[in-house]
Amino acid sequence: MDRHWQALHDHRKAAQGRSILSYFDAPDRARNFSASADGLLLDYSKTAIDEKARDLLLALYEAAGVPARREAMFTGARINETEDRAVLHTALRNPSAPVQLDGEDISAGIAETLNRMRRFAEGVRGGQIAGQGGAYTDVVNIGIGGSDLGPAMAALALAPYRDGPRLHFVSNVDGADIADTLAPLDPERTLIIVASKTFTTIETMTNAKTARDWMAARTREPARQFAALSSATDKITEWGIAEDHAFGFADWVGGRYSIWGPIGLSLMIGIGPERFDEFLAGGAAIDAHFRAAPAAENLPVLLALVGIWHNQICGYPTRAVLPYDNRLARLPAYLQQLEMESNGKRVAMDGRDLDLPSGPVVWGEPGTNGQHAFYQLIHQGTQIVPCEFILAARGHEPDLRHQHLLLMANCLAQSEALMTGRDLEAARKIALKSGASGDDLDRQARHRVFEGNRPSTTLLLEKLTPFTLGQIIALYEHRVFVEGAILGINSFDQWGVELGKELALAVEPLLRGDDAPGHDPSTRRLAEALREMGAD
Repeated sequence: MDRHWQALHDHRKAAQGRSILSYFDAPDRARNFSASADGLLLDYSKTAIDEKARDLLLALYEAAGVPARREAMFTGARINETEDRAVLHTALRNPSAPVQLDGEDISAGIAETLNRMRRFAEGVRGGQIAGQGGAYTDVVNIGIGGSDLGPAMAALALAPYRDGPRLHFVSNVDGADIADTLAPLDPERTLIIVASKTFTTIETMTNAKTARDWMAARTREPARQFAALSSATDKITEWGIAEDHAFGFADWVGGRYSIWGPIGLSLMIGIGPERFDEFLAGGAAIDAHFRAAPAAENLPVLLALVGIWHNQICGYPTRAVLPYDNRLARLPAYLQQLEMESNGKRVAMDGRDLDLPSGPVVWGEPGTNGQHAFYQLIHQGTQIVPCEFILAARGHEPDLRHQHLLLMANCLAQSEALMTGRDLEAARKIALKSGASGDDLDRQARHRVFEGNRPSTTLLLEKLTPFTLGQIIALYEHRVFVEGAILGINSFDQWGVELGKELALAVEPLLRGDDAPGHDPSTRRLAEALREMGAD
């Protein structure tokens, strides 16, 4: 094991059994173990990271060559080595800055695409680009993975800013998804956006064909009601989609990093180009901070080092993302893909097996709903789950400030309770008040004990706006990058999604009752059982 990793494991072992609360004996612990940038505050003081652990983590970060790799990413090097691609989603949110790719400045092309998106979005919002029944009232984005999770998450998060057509999102190849979405809509006033880089993604194109059939049965010119987010111009033309309704993007934008460009068109239509520009500016602000801030004050770096400490050093296999904002309900799902598809790898960049765990399982729900669901396990379960709380100081409902106050109190109380817990003596007093006595007193008290010493971070923002949402997404993008670079893996490919998709095509003949050699006995039997049940 590398000496930097070994030093961290040794330090962790030496401090085993020490409570997180005891670290607050040091003066100004809360201030010294937090950092801020452009209105965001990251508090990581409620973890078992002390000054020595932080120094060791920062040394690991430097030894892994992360700063150089960061600059390679921003300057157009092909750091996605398994696919021989650059990684330049950051360029999408700062189109005025020159970016060289293979000796060519790509910023002009980015700016032109963004301007085309603006003109299209303004045309749709203003009714100049309209359906056969008049101005569009609804927009349906058909995609999957990054072509769905990003805009769907952001549209919900920024609902207070939507002043354009209603936005809908379809991703599941289960016909119920698109059927339920299209059923209440007026086809003549509905714009369908098909989001697929290659225009071949089977789930997306299956849903797109269903939407086209639905539109063809109800309108005279179905192709007029479609737009495409794809670089496959020949396939778009075959569909009859007009050239000025098509927006392409390059292979240096990965799907889960693509909301900043054409994949964000539905969001731009909903909130308007000016608000979308604010969203881009939030991401660009974090980019600038990530490149310039010292590592010990750098939010993406610190968030990544906390993740490394909890997963690779402490051995905690999951992390919970807990936004105390109902409009961030889809953020945990978005981060599931961002983190687990990026860093869910088993081999390093050189093809050798990893000798450390790769990325953790990421999950979560918004508070306070989660408090009445899975927080029981977080507080008293046998596995420790590091928690990442996200909270805004102000909400969007001025008449409901009392509810926002209660929301904030719940968030802070949960992180405090996870750390401090409740000991047996305090639990006995509570059990005694509840009427327990004699031999039953100790038993009842033990059920009320909270071990505490459970780590958490808290990310504070002033208010959930387009700018701050851009900050949050970019923060987590760079966190994933730093963790991947420290582990020595490629965070920008996703070969793990390919095998199941390939086999799905091979399994179809089994479901039709055709001969399909090569499948295991269980899969054959399940296909046979489905046919017996009357499978379509």
